[in-house]
Amino acid sequence: MSWKRSERLIDMTNYLLNHPRDLISLTFFSERYQAAKSSISEDLTILKEIFALQGIGKLVTIPGASGGVKYYVKVKQDLVKPFVADLCQLIAEPDRLLPGGYLYLADIVGNPMIMDQVGRMFASKFCDEPIDAVMTVATKGIPLAYATARFLNVPVVIVRKDAKITEGSTVSINYVTGSSKRIQTMLLAKKSLKEGSRVLIVDDFMKAGGTIRGMISLLDEFQASYAGIAVLVESEEVEDRLVDQYISIVKLSNVDVQEKRASSLFNI
Repeated sequence: MSWKRSERLIDMTNYLLNHPRDLISLTFFSERYQAAKSSISEDLTILKEIFALQGIGKLVTIPGASGGVKYYVKVKQDLVKPFVADLCQLIAEPDRLLPGGYLYLADIVGNPMIMDQVGRMFASKFCDEPIDAVMTVATKGIPLAYATARFLNVPVVIVRKDAKITEGSTVSINYVTGSSKRIQTMLLAKKSLKEGSRVLIVDDFMKAGGTIRGMISLLDEFQASYAGIAVLVESEEVEDRLVDQYISIVKLSNVDVQEKRASSLFNI
């Protein structure tokens, strides 16, 4: 099959978007399209400019015999602001506020379009980090973790509060919740995470950060480490936060449970 340049560009774009952070050799594209490597290089130059201009991401060329090209998700800041502004308005709706200063977020984390955008933003922040997996705790963090992992091209690791017979042997720890100071248990299947992995921790909502601190302790049991922490919404009015290095998209402030009122602030 003889490919026209326009056809190559479309197919090449689709392939790159579906294989973020994979090293793809020029030979692969040359054989795929039956085209000279010089032509493939010209195609990639065109895509590199368009990706950067449209805020799709960045293409990085690795020279040498074992080199090629890698696509990284990168979100332009001027595209982030209108999305987060709309998200803040959605989160600030009065009927979302639950007893204890928590938020109803099920409809937001269940919206594929919103999760796709948030996943892009998180992946953009950590695209240059060596990350082997995205970790979250069941259940509401799962859609967010999968959205992020898709753009980092890594698996998702789910921490649970109770054992599942289908997961085999597990490692469990006890941790203290940051808000209620209660002792709880979390566990992870031994087969789900390789020793020495670098993990991005993702969660939908954080108050004092006890659950996230528990996941960090659980990583220690696997001789693994965390590359970063990404949170959709954080509660601002917390005195003793148990984690200090993280990113969040929305910050919840001025919480009044009785009046069912809170403010949400742009935070990323």
